Formats: sequence, C-alpha cells, structure tokens
Amino acid sequence: MHFEQSTFVPVVLGLFGLGTGYLVWGPQEILGVPERNPAVDRANGVWGIFMSGLCQLICGVLIFVGLTWFQVFKDPALYMAALAFSVYGIHWFALGWNRYQGNDVRPNAGMSVAFTIVSVLGMVIFYGVSGGWPVGLLFTGLTCVYLAEFLVSFAIPAGERLLGLAHTVTGLWLMYLVFATVLNIAAGHNLPAA
Repeated sequence: MHFEQSTFVPVVLGLFGLGTGYLVWGPQEILGVPERNPAVDRANGVWGIFMSGLCQLICGVLIFVGLTWFQVFKDPALYMAALAFSVYGIHWFALGWNRYQGNDVRPNAGMSVAFTIVSVLGMVIFYGVSGGWPVGLLFTGLTCVYLAEFLVSFAIPAGERLLGLAHTVTGLWLMYLVFATVLNIAAGHNLPAA
C-alpha cells in the first residue's frame, strides 16, 4: 500500500491542547486567583488530563503513525515533534492526576530534569531547521517551564509565579502558533508558524 504525502500534520491539536492547559494553569499560578483549594485543584487537574494530556498524546501518536506506518509525513523534524507531543501528553496525565488528587509536588524535580532535556533537544532540532525558529521559540518557552517547575518542586520562593509566567507566555505563543498554522494551511497565508 502506498499513501500520498500529507501537508495536514495534526500539530495544531497538540499545540492547542497544551496552550489551553498553560492558559488555565498559568494565570492562577501568577495571580493566585482563584486561590488554590481542593475544588480548584480538581478542576485544573481535569483540564490538564483531558485537554493538555489527551490532545498532545493523540497528536504525538498520529504523527508517529504517519511517519512510521504510513509514511504520509516526510519532514525528519516531525520525529522530534512526535516524541515531544507524546511524552508531554503522557506527563500531563500525571501532572493533572497529581493536581486533581492534591499530591506532593516534590517528585516533579526529577521529571523537570528529564523534560528540560527534551525541551533543549527540541530547541536544537527546530532552531537548526530552516524556518523552524517559531517552534524553536516554543521549546525555549518549554525549557523555561521546566526550569521553573524544578524551583517549585523544592518550594523555592517565587518559583510558582515564575512557573505561572512561563506557562502564560508560552501558552500565548502556542495560541499564536495554532492561529498562524491554521491560517497558513487552510487559507494560504504565509505566517511564521509550526
């Protein structure tokens, strides 16, 4: 069986899911509004699991399948995107569940080291690809998120506000990438995009 190459890489699904999660969690982390309590943590956990986690995992799996089983995607940089969407999606299931349950954040220190490494790898790949700087910038934001997450896991003062700032700024950039990518593909625009 042979399939034609597709220009419809499902990256916007993962970008939108992550951006929404960041925009749900980030402002609350910066401003403390609404104040954290079990009900707010459960609500944020649900958003983390079902929006950020599920959207990214589906996106990552679709890209991996498109690259490996059906070869409908040819860009080698998509291998990095498939890895990132898959592992970030799975990690959002854990983050969302832990927030939902009110679990201890200290184990996130090790997670933040692993995800900082994946984020730096994404920076290396996408800054090295012609026209890849918008996604490279996204991975720069993700690196900031995980560096701040490391501070939060050790209860370092201002860590949560830094995390909220990184979540919010990166979330806004993610929404730009969704907007620009859809306009480029669906309406023929030529914006810097994913």
